[in-house]
Amino acid sequence: MSDNQNLLAGQRRALILDEVRRRGGIRVSELTRMLQVSDMTVRRDLDVLARQGALEKVHGGAVPVAERRTHEPGFEAKSALELSAKSAIARAAAGLATPGSAVALSGGTTTFAVAHQLLEVPELTVVTNSVRVADVFHHAGQAAEPGGPEATDASRVVLTGGVRTPSDALVGPVADAAIASLHFDVLFLGVHGISVEAGLSTPNLAEAETNRHFIRSARRVVVVADHTKWGTTGLSSFASLDEVDTLVTDAGLPDADREEIAEHLAELVIAGGEALDERPA
Repeated sequence: MSDNQNLLAGQRRALILDEVRRRGGIRVSELTRMLQVSDMTVRRDLDVLARQGALEKVHGGAVPVAERRTHEPGFEAKSALELSAKSAIARAAAGLATPGSAVALSGGTTTFAVAHQLLEVPELTVVTNSVRVADVFHHAGQAAEPGGPEATDASRVVLTGGVRTPSDALVGPVADAAIASLHFDVLFLGVHGISVEAGLSTPNLAEAETNRHFIRSARRVVVVADHTKWGTTGLSSFASLDEVDTLVTDAGLPDADREEIAEHLAELVIAGGEALDERPA
């Protein structure tokens, strides 16, 4: 069988992971037919996803990983998942930033994608506890022509101090104190999990406290999370849904979940969608 050249490896793996989560498991033979690729290609993809801790290989196929609430995947493992969804979310979220405003970005691979899109928004002052996000603006400023659209003034990007997490976020008392002294027009917040019962949650207790400080310091809280985060719960809750102004997610979110979210959030943005779903007054 000749492999389907229309799908990139990252897209294939995202589709595989979606099917495993949705169906509770899938066979290699089903994936080869669905993706129109060879048996060897599917097995290689499963090997990669298993090494990242995204699924568990079993004889003839794969099943979801029964994640511990304390499990915190590293940045590299998460960055390979839901690539197209994160890209769409980032474009939609960046449209919520006003030129000349003060924005904050928490750690995470989705906020990392948002950072790349924010390079197009002029005169931003950026505060982040993400080493990866800070690097986006630092490298863009080095590469841009003076006075060009991506010529980020280094003094406008503030990286908090703190202790580094597996997601390359800086957390703890030093980060908390820095964030508490500042005020943001909008916060772009990544999450490990989001649900009606638990609100926003993370497996990292220190990160939960740092995120609380971010939320208190922001005039508008925008959560950026792909559809796989809905219904997931980490060890520590750090905010209720009532504290969120806007959730930006992707079109992979089922209609039933959209209706449930719309009942609890002021604003739901489906990346690539034509309209916003707003909670009734």
